[in-house]
Amino acid sequence: MAEVWIPSLLRDLSGGSSRITVPGGNVRQVIDNLDTQFPGMKNRLIQNGQLMPGISVIVDNEQSQLGLSERVQEETEIHFLPAIGGGKK
Repeated sequence: MAEVWIPSLLRDLSGGSSRITVPGGNVRQVIDNLDTQFPGMKNRLIQNGQLMPGISVIVDNEQSQLGLSERVQEETEIHFLPAIGGGKK
């Protein structure tokens, strides 16, 4: 199963867990299974069938160019990173 690192902004849905193992053959399936365990997770990660604007998915330390279609393996590590704003105007 893939190991999903849950960002702090989503830990209210995961009961405070920062890492969860989840089955799935691609990122979309992992999110679907994550939502089964923690309802509401999918709504915070996906909009109109795509990753939410401002969310990047990192698969095995590489930013995914395939998004939800990115294949995952048994030992895959997945991070969902929200965009960080700020700085001078």
